[in-house]
Amino acid sequence: MDEVVNQFNSLLVEKGITLTSHQLSQFEQYYQELIVWNDKMNLTGITDREQVYIKHFYDSVSLSFYIPMASIQTLIDIGSGAGFPSIPLKIVYPHLQITIIDSLNKRIQFLQHIVKTLDLNTISCIHSRAEDAARDLNLRNKFHLATARAVARLSVLNELCLPFVEEKGFFVAMKGTDIQGEVEEADYSIKQLLSELKEVHSFELPLEQAKRSIVIIQKNGRTPAKYPRKAGIPSKEPLIKF
Repeated sequence: MDEVVNQFNSLLVEKGITLTSHQLSQFEQYYQELIVWNDKMNLTGITDREQVYIKHFYDSVSLSFYIPMASIQTLIDIGSGAGFPSIPLKIVYPHLQITIIDSLNKRIQFLQHIVKTLDLNTISCIHSRAEDAARDLNLRNKFHLATARAVARLSVLNELCLPFVEEKGFFVAMKGTDIQGEVEEADYSIKQLLSELKEVHSFELPLEQAKRSIVIIQKNGRTPAKYPRKAGIPSKEPLIKF
């Protein structure tokens, strides 16, 4: 185990997470494939190995510091990009049944390759806009947990993500700094989507000291039929009370 992997492993042990040699090998395979494919398409601006392990892998797993993942069975990741946070979470918690939605087919092709290369089961990668996928009755109101990492403002994300969540399930938004304004702005959309803000957690990534926030929203009722609105409208006309 080299210095970067050992450091990553030790940081997770501090959080009560113990990885097997197979899981650590999966993370390294993931990193290697990410770099190779990044030469073909723009998957990430972060390519330094230590930074990928901290800013992508550790950051993705940080969701589990605040959500008891052992009790989560189904997870949907909206706008996953290069697979964050869903692929790292799947590596650490193999029991998860994961669905990934992304609007760019090239990214879906990369993710399908990763799923096959890392031999990950019960994980589905779907090329679709979130607004369209949320109309699929096989996906709507079905998931214990929905996630989105650095996709859009919270007032937009609520409309894109909460329709997938089952009643009493959770949407967790993984955000950067200065989250308070977004949370206040999103209050109207949370109520419109029959949900409530449960917790906001802030922390710093190790080594980098980059600030992160985890916003946890619980869904209390089935999403009204009119949401989400047609593709593109949530981002252009977010649910904000004027």
